[in-house]
Amino acid sequence: MARRRSVELSTFAPKFGLIGVWLCVGAAFSVLRPERFLTWSNVQTIFGSQTVILFLALALCVALSAGEVDLSITGVLGVSSVLGGFLNVELGWPIVPTIMVMLLCGALIGALNAVFVVGLGINAMVVTLGSGTFFGGIAVAINQETAFGISDGLVSAMRAQVIGLPLAFWYGVALTAILWWVFRYTIVGTHLRFVGSNHNASRLSGVPVDRLRTGSLIITSTLAATAGVVMIGTLGSVNPAMSPPYLLPAFAAAFLGSTAINPGRFNSVGTFVAVYFLTTGITGIQLIGASGWAANVFYGGALVLAVAASQVVGRFKRKADIQDLIDDATTESTSHHDAALDSMSAKSVRL
Repeated sequence: MARRRSVELSTFAPKFGLIGVWLCVGAAFSVLRPERFLTWSNVQTIFGSQTVILFLALALCVALSAGEVDLSITGVLGVSSVLGGFLNVELGWPIVPTIMVMLLCGALIGALNAVFVVGLGINAMVVTLGSGTFFGGIAVAINQETAFGISDGLVSAMRAQVIGLPLAFWYGVALTAILWWVFRYTIVGTHLRFVGSNHNASRLSGVPVDRLRTGSLIITSTLAATAGVVMIGTLGSVNPAMSPPYLLPAFAAAFLGSTAINPGRFNSVGTFVAVYFLTTGITGIQLIGASGWAANVFYGGALVLAVAASQVVGRFKRKADIQDLIDDATTESTSHHDAALDSMSAKSVRL
């Protein structure tokens, strides 16, 4: 009985440890600054101001699950948001066609990344770092100044509140749920996990590795462009200088999220928890008078520790995934062999 409880605890702690730490951090700041931290307005600030980071971190989960590091997300965020502001504000386009062009822009950038990464075999970090910088420059070329006057319809669709929180937050919750379902219950999610564990073993098992890698890069960029839609709708304006600072928080949240809920694998629910855990810590530190440096220290430290933890846990997960692929391949080979023997036996009986 004691051994069983120990096994259950060892399984429970890695999955929900981050949630426990999050609650402890919140309780600590509630004691230190109850008059400022433990207020509904502060809760609204924490949960209502991080949707862009949440979308970017969830976008990264798709590419990272396939083993691809996409550093172009803030470049996509910048060029899509500036393009949306230019079309909607400067040219007077209706908001729906504007959003469609923004999403198409993201998808095309993802496809371009895939050409170099999957088609030509160039390292994803090199390609996406270059493309992110390139399209960040294109964003500045389109419009160097802040554009005000984003469509009231989009602004209302992001700022209107449900249960005291903006609709943008609930869109993030919906995306988290969709990705959770995809990763957990669909064959695409299972194959993404296999591809991220080992490209060669996945290919030998019949998994369409190149198609999944290409699709992951396109979806990641499209979701980054969606974050651009959320950003211009939330702010009601757009400026290309706002995009680059989102890169570190998004990666910190994605890697920290891979240590929770489903440890060792990039997952949407863990990422959701990580985004708001980091925001809670930064907000609390700022409320006790340590503003200015808190965000960089918190995000930077969290990224290093999260990568280290995810690498340690991920080794065991990758071994399990590779063993699953070997078992599947062995089972399929055995079934084919048995079928061939049955066919030969049937022919011999007829003869």
